Amino acid sequence: MKVNGEHYRSIWRDGATGEVRIIDQRWLPHQFKMVTIRTLEEFEVAIRDMWVRGAPLIGATAGFGIAEQMERDPSNAGFQTAYEVLNATRPTAINLRWALDRCRDALMPLSEGERAEAAWALAQEISDEDVGINKSIGQHGLKLIQDIAATKPAGEPVRVLTHCNAGWIATVDWGTATSPMYHAHDAGLPVHIWVDETRPRNQGALTSWELGEHGVPHTYIVDNAGGHLMQHGQVDLVITGTDRTTAQGDVCNKIGTYLKALAARDNGVPFYVALPSPTIDWTVRDGVAEIPIEERPAQETTHVLGRDAAGAVSTVQVSPDGSPGGNPAFDVTPNRLVTGLITERGVCAASAEGLAGLFPEKAG
Repeated sequence: MKVNGEHYRSIWRDGATGEVRIIDQRWLPHQFKMVTIRTLEEFEVAIRDMWVRGAPLIGATAGFGIAEQMERDPSNAGFQTAYEVLNATRPTAINLRWALDRCRDALMPLSEGERAEAAWALAQEISDEDVGINKSIGQHGLKLIQDIAATKPAGEPVRVLTHCNAGWIATVDWGTATSPMYHAHDAGLPVHIWVDETRPRNQGALTSWELGEHGVPHTYIVDNAGGHLMQHGQVDLVITGTDRTTAQGDVCNKIGTYLKALAARDNGVPFYVALPSPTIDWTVRDGVAEIPIEERPAQETTHVLGRDAAGAVSTVQVSPDGSPGGNPAFDVTPNRLVTGLITERGVCAASAEGLAGLFPEKAG
């Protein structure tokens, strides 16, 4: 996707220097910054402290982190250290472990002298695959928007509500939940996106920034407005992303997603989840009971980052002194509340049978 008319990916290896570059998302939407990450420790911090975020992007970043480590120390011990350090950064998003396991399976059979080159090629392959997957998700999700558009008076937009940032900067490109929106907009379909602010880190502001850069009509709303809009017929469908999906179709996404699904069910609004297949954890069946929920620092709830009237970006405290903050980062939406799953292979029911129909080689 583009920023100021120029195409970017969220992570890439510089062709001239060989260094890994990322868009540093801590400063968005107020400042657009790129940084270089060179060491295992820097990759660890970038993932843990959310310089990069979003399950697919975390997985891609882990792949590049392994490659950087193999350049420095291609021994078995060097790989194991990198695996353990990176795997400990974010416990909920399954793409992290998926990417690390893929690197392990590909690199460990090789000699130490072969590992660095192979690791760089694999990291690039993971990134390129993510772009292709997300583009396909958008093409399948486009059909859902087209079907709704066909029932509306000419020129009336399809109104989509989304939660958190499942956009291109949460992936390598295109995004998951946003990909159908971009495809619809580019196809000339009128759409309007309701963007939840998504406290406590206000990732909805990143979605609004993305959509604005691409020219997609949207409105940034507080988290608690979604149910009201649904009650008054102003939401045609909900599309969110997911950080981990169970083999039965439960979805784990940013905190507050479950509440949107409940409101959608109560108001007869279709609730879809866009997911690349690496976010499916085939070893887990009961999402509520089995998926570990990351508890992030309390300061994310007690403080907020913003820009003042003078243009300065700073963090301010919004809570009383001494009040503790609780910060579960994700919740689980049971499959019974999910209308369908949008994958790179098509749309299916949120069920074991639905997923097995699209991914029989995994479900078996």
